[in-house]
Amino acid sequence: MNKIAFAFLVLFISLTESNAQFRGLPISDNSKKIYRASVDKINDLVHTRLDVKFDYDKSYMYGKAWITLHPHFYDTDSLRLDAKGMEIKEVAMVNGTKNASLKYTYEDKQQLVINLGRMYKNNEKYTVYIDYVAKPDELKSKGGSAAIRDAKGLYFINPKGTDKNKPTQIWTQGETEASSVWFPTIDKPNQKTTEEITMTVPAKYVTLSNGLLVSQKKNTDGTRTDTWKMDLPHSPYLFFMGVGDFAIVKDSYKGKEVSYYVEKDFEKVARGIFGLTPEMIKCFSTRLGVDYPWAKYSQMVGRDFVSGAMENTTATLHREALQQNARQLNDQNKFEEYISHELFHQWFGDLVTTESWSNLTVNESMANFGEVVWDEWKYGKEMADWRNYRDMQQYILSRGENKNLVRFYYRDKEDMFDQVSYEKGGRVLYMLKNIVCDSAFYKSLNLYLNTNKFKNGEAHQMRLAFEEITGKDLNWFWNQWYYGSGHPKLNIAYSYNDTTHKATVAVQQKQDGDKLFKMPVAIDIYTGKNMTRHNVWIENKADTFSFEASSKPDLINFDGDKYLLAEKDENKTIEEYAYQYKYAKKYVDRREALNFAVKNKSKEGAIKLITEVLKDPFDVLRLVALQGLKAADLDAATTVTVENLAKKDPKKLVRAAAIDVLAGLNKIEYKAMFAAAVKDSSYSVAGAALEALSGIDEAQALSMLPMLQKDQKGRLENAIESVEILQKTDADFDTLTAQYDKKGAFQKAQDYESYLKYLGRISNFENFKKGITKIVALRGQIGSFVPEFKAEVNDNLLAMKTKKEAQKITSKLKNLEDQITFLDKVLKD
Repeated sequence: MNKIAFAFLVLFISLTESNAQFRGLPISDNSKKIYRASVDKINDLVHTRLDVKFDYDKSYMYGKAWITLHPHFYDTDSLRLDAKGMEIKEVAMVNGTKNASLKYTYEDKQQLVINLGRMYKNNEKYTVYIDYVAKPDELKSKGGSAAIRDAKGLYFINPKGTDKNKPTQIWTQGETEASSVWFPTIDKPNQKTTEEITMTVPAKYVTLSNGLLVSQKKNTDGTRTDTWKMDLPHSPYLFFMGVGDFAIVKDSYKGKEVSYYVEKDFEKVARGIFGLTPEMIKCFSTRLGVDYPWAKYSQMVGRDFVSGAMENTTATLHREALQQNARQLNDQNKFEEYISHELFHQWFGDLVTTESWSNLTVNESMANFGEVVWDEWKYGKEMADWRNYRDMQQYILSRGENKNLVRFYYRDKEDMFDQVSYEKGGRVLYMLKNIVCDSAFYKSLNLYLNTNKFKNGEAHQMRLAFEEITGKDLNWFWNQWYYGSGHPKLNIAYSYNDTTHKATVAVQQKQDGDKLFKMPVAIDIYTGKNMTRHNVWIENKADTFSFEASSKPDLINFDGDKYLLAEKDENKTIEEYAYQYKYAKKYVDRREALNFAVKNKSKEGAIKLITEVLKDPFDVLRLVALQGLKAADLDAATTVTVENLAKKDPKKLVRAAAIDVLAGLNKIEYKAMFAAAVKDSSYSVAGAALEALSGIDEAQALSMLPMLQKDQKGRLENAIESVEILQKTDADFDTLTAQYDKKGAFQKAQDYESYLKYLGRISNFENFKKGITKIVALRGQIGSFVPEFKAEVNDNLLAMKTKKEAQKITSKLKNLEDQITFLDKVLKD
């Protein structure tokens, strides 16, 4: 199944906020005792035919189902179907053109247990007919997961049209086991069935489902009946229906339909959002050696979707945030990774599906890695390395090191959707690719897909495919990374002996517990412009490696391929990092050097290194370098460099970050530049410029609001809110505080500066104290796992304190001394 000074914080929180209630919690004693095996197969689904109609007033679906099955192996005279919260009207056996009623029980309105009337052998197919009513809004749902927030299965969005700002839609969400809310089935991932769905809907709406639209019939009552047919088998949780007033924009790939279902206001930008999809299909088909396996590929955007996106076979559903306008796309299509992720699932998850939720890694880790495959294909290795690095940080910050990648013990199947199954699993694959080499990696995936297509897979089957291709026993890797938990935490020390002419690398594994990791690692020794590589294995609590070197190396670079999933603590100097930035060249090499310089700006040469990165050809590094700079760090030459980035950088996000840095200088000569940038086509540039302008000329910034408020999103919307604060007084405290309190942690982390700016302008000490206490609570909540956020909040609080101290003589604010004292206290705390 997608404005903080440190960009990775936004990326991390946005992906993890919803599962914060589970992160770091120990597995309950009960869950440790329950082995989560794949579900026994007594009957196998063969074909599912549905005929459905919708009641928009009641949010009901009237359904008829014809389900064809056969016993898996052993003879049986009964059938157990998942059917959650339904009204069951009839159950019958289909005998030719006639139906024979069957006896059944409906256990807790969750499972339908049917007496088939006689014993069936495993070579006998039979078809049961069920007439039912699905009532999703009346279902007492057990909730969802971090990735999927609800489990109603079938969703009526604004069904009566009472909300004039929201379209009327119907869509479904099956994962993990919620398809059985809208049709009876064996709702387990280790079942596969072909499918035919007939939907009767108001004629003004379009429909989407799995497979191909094979017929449409207009009815005399103003409705239309659409029939969709899926000739290839897939799992029930991947069934999909979508209904609404959508524009359909069509592309193609090798004669197959590739289409985008968007609200009509976004029809003109649909290709700007989704238009790379055909090339993505080509990328994945080429890399895997398995052409896109399905009849078509459609993507729909649904309102109020309960997840980021869902890879329904041939019919992915995305959340509404993907509907970005031209100005948003001018910054970047920040949901491109969602598109590539869900598409890769059409192979890993849909063509070959996990046999149980314990083995979710063969779905989600693969799709996470699919984002990297696309990045490298389209944008080059640096972009792929950036994503690997970013996702590794997200996993490490998630504190999931006590969880195996393949988990047979868990509290609830929904808990499998976490940074271990996604980000860690993707990085495990990245390591595997490095170990076996690219060609062997993709040939192994090809064998796994072809061996298990239209069936189910698990991690061991993937291992067997890799072993067959490479000829290597890879149990050590699977046991360590798939069936084990955690990651290495390494202390790496470098030294050189002038007498023996030996360069030494001492590596200690410092992770908690007795577990040791075994890893092949490249150690690169640089002297001048020359590099010599030494390949070694790390496998002990402490390993020491010595190499001949006629003189002290300029750099010893542990993990020369920068592929390890590990936390590293190295004793390099700023000079060595500067050398690493210049000569080691890989994205992670340069990022490590930049990170060290940003964290050690007081060291001589650190600012020089950051300034050098401002000229890096890779925009991500320019952006991170700018985010690591403050106005106080700028000398004359660096200021000129930042000015040029603010005016001319081809990447809008870099321009915005450069404006942020210049804003800290409070120079009146930037006023014209900021005012012009407020009119930029980029929301990010315009937003950064408006905030910068307000720091120089509040009146001019306020005068521009009427023009800007007509079209505000993203950074510009936040900036407008920040400038509007300038008009607020003590009388607005309760209203603004209530608005702040309603926001989740992610939104607060993005928007807190506006609220903080307001607090800096009020007189009432009790209100000031109350508001600052809320900011301090956010500092503790986020800063506990992202220290950079804590530092940023402290910087802002210190800046407020400094400003108030300067205002003592001239300010008319009451209780100013009390406010300064309180700020001093929270800064010391």
